[in-house]
Amino acid sequence: MAEKKDYYQILSVSKNATQDEIKKAYRKLALEYHPDKNKSKEAEEKFKEINQAYEVLSDPQKKEAYDLYGSDAFAQGFQGQGPFEGFGGEARAGRYGPFTYTYTTSGGEGFNFDFGGFSDPFEIFEQFFGGASPFGSRQRRPVYSLTIDFMEAVHGTTKKISIGGKNQAIKIPAGVDEGSRIRFGDYDIILDIKPDPRFKRDGNDVISEVEIPFFKAALGDTVNVLTIDGEVKLKILSGTQPDTVVRLRQRGVPHLRGSERGDHYVKVKVIIPKNLTGRQKDLLKQFEEESKKKKGWL
Repeated sequence: MAEKKDYYQILSVSKNATQDEIKKAYRKLALEYHPDKNKSKEAEEKFKEINQAYEVLSDPQKKEAYDLYGSDAFAQGFQGQGPFEGFGGEARAGRYGPFTYTYTTSGGEGFNFDFGGFSDPFEIFEQFFGGASPFGSRQRRPVYSLTIDFMEAVHGTTKKISIGGKNQAIKIPAGVDEGSRIRFGDYDIILDIKPDPRFKRDGNDVISEVEIPFFKAALGDTVNVLTIDGEVKLKILSGTQPDTVVRLRQRGVPHLRGSERGDHYVKVKVIIPKNLTGRQKDLLKQFEEESKKKKGWL
């Protein structure tokens, strides 16, 4: 009996991972283990496992079936319950260069999966091999990968690249995200965005943290907060609690279409000092005594 494999473990994601997190994990592993780039003995088998796991977890219906029944849900002859009956299909297999591939169809129609930004599962061949997909005779557009910084994706940029010995300037619009596909002339560009340790992106919203000492959280203050457009003043209200989230409207990432922008959410981290002077300890003891008289300080 073949060993049952954990698709979540293969992609190194949790069961609660978002589709965006699953896509990013797949793209990273696919580039790392592709046999045309990775010459180790286990690379080809690992690459097939990665694609198999992504094919299931990237499709909400198949993912739900996998969560309910495991890999048995896709075994030939498996009879599931409810809307997940009949996952059996017709499989096609072949070889392209050093890579062995499989592609499953059901009811005579191919599944339409999002393979990390490619319009169908096999456009990944175009990036790695520079040729057309072996699954169709229609001519496909060449696809290239381009890595840009987080801030370049947010604000837009122009990149000078060389394709086929020809130097070109590629204009990247503001607001593009990981896996965005942009059409230029007779080829397409798939974008890979470098993360920024200061910001986390969620769609067009930006999330960051600001650290303040506990006395500023108690008394209130105005602090400087870094946004994607530079520093702004943020008012901290007296009595602000740890992990309070403040919303900065229209301070997020521009929408690709239209003039709207997302929001910037600032999470307040309250810092408790580790080392206190004798004077500071005395003041806190006085504070404690006053609080007892008022029957609590919360």
